[in-house]
Amino acid sequence: MTTRIAKASPALLLFAIFLISLNLRPAVAAIGPLVSQILGDTGVNSTIIGFLTMIPVFLMGIGAIYVRQLRAALGERGGITLGALIIALACAARLWLPTGAGLLVTAAGAGIGIAIVQSLMPGFAKRNFGAGTGRVIGLYSTGIVAGASIAAGTAAGLASSLDWEGTLAAWSLPAVLAVLIWVIAARNADSERTAPAPAAGTTPPQFWRNARCWSLMLFFGVGTGAFMLVMAWIPPFYLEQGLDQGAAGLLLSALTVIEAVTALGVAAFIHHFPDRRGPLVFALIMTALGFGVLYTAPIDMSFLAMALLGVGIGILFPLSIIVAIDHVDDPTTAGNFTSFVQGGGYILASFVPLFAGAVRDAMSDLSNVWLGMAAGSLLMIFLAVRYSPESYKRFSTMLRSVSLDRGLRAAS
Repeated sequence: MTTRIAKASPALLLFAIFLISLNLRPAVAAIGPLVSQILGDTGVNSTIIGFLTMIPVFLMGIGAIYVRQLRAALGERGGITLGALIIALACAARLWLPTGAGLLVTAAGAGIGIAIVQSLMPGFAKRNFGAGTGRVIGLYSTGIVAGASIAAGTAAGLASSLDWEGTLAAWSLPAVLAVLIWVIAARNADSERTAPAPAAGTTPPQFWRNARCWSLMLFFGVGTGAFMLVMAWIPPFYLEQGLDQGAAGLLLSALTVIEAVTALGVAAFIHHFPDRRGPLVFALIMTALGFGVLYTAPIDMSFLAMALLGVGIGILFPLSIIVAIDHVDDPTTAGNFTSFVQGGGYILASFVPLFAGAVRDAMSDLSNVWLGMAAGSLLMIFLAVRYSPESYKRFSTMLRSVSLDRGLRAAS
């Protein structure tokens, strides 16, 4: 059943979405600049640090896969509220659980909260903003990378007075504030609790049967893997190169600020590019060049590497979501389809920082990881050039025809 009441204020709702998005990465992004302190105080190794990033991202994927069940159980508004509250509780708990096991438990809690929010937000945005969804997702993505930037840039400074536990726990406060504003802003928004029954003679599409669905999943996974990799391992890498904690955190903050500004540009100008292939290929080339500079000249060209990665990932992350939404027409299918793409993509991406941690333990160096990501980014160009607007229409038509055909066969 669909609940429709008086329309919410679009400006206030956009602001609330932005505030919620700001809180979707600090639980992960604040870890990187504090790795040396965490390693020293808890005695864990780099693989465990990799798990602190891997667990939330993996759970984001699981949550996305089960979006229909989440929507039915919680509703979009209520689910997003609950997810943000869980993030706040997980961050606060780090003050009282400053051990390796405690960090893993709170990482799982944060991952559950993030998973709920991210699974439900695309469908909510499509339902309330229609043709403007691309811009909303761009703003939402900007908030995600901005939150990561703020967390990374302030972690070292806060830790000097709050210790690492207090620094991680402090992110519960903005999460609570975001929940309060969200509850006010979204109370009159269009929201769906239970997915509508399929039209007569149709069945819901089975995305896993289509190669384009897997292609978009892989594309999203590589882009998100790059984002999570730099969040987790840029500061430790530069600490190994001889920089101090503040300088390493500054580099990550610079990267994420550039990501945020770039993602904001995507939100503002993406409607000028109905054919997304040009921006996608440009983003992949910038990302590959950034990882290439990290491999060849990490100190001498450190800010160039951050700029290239910031621009590349800042375009790639929101566009990979926007392109998925472009492939479908109605809000419910858009939410379910992006959840399929994000679900598998996040699961794939979750293993990237974990693999990097294992490589660091085995080789005491991350250079080969940068080289591998550069190669992977270039290979993704072969997928990007296939995402033409005409292919969106063919895909959408195919989904409808397959659903109708399967429904008719089921009824016969």
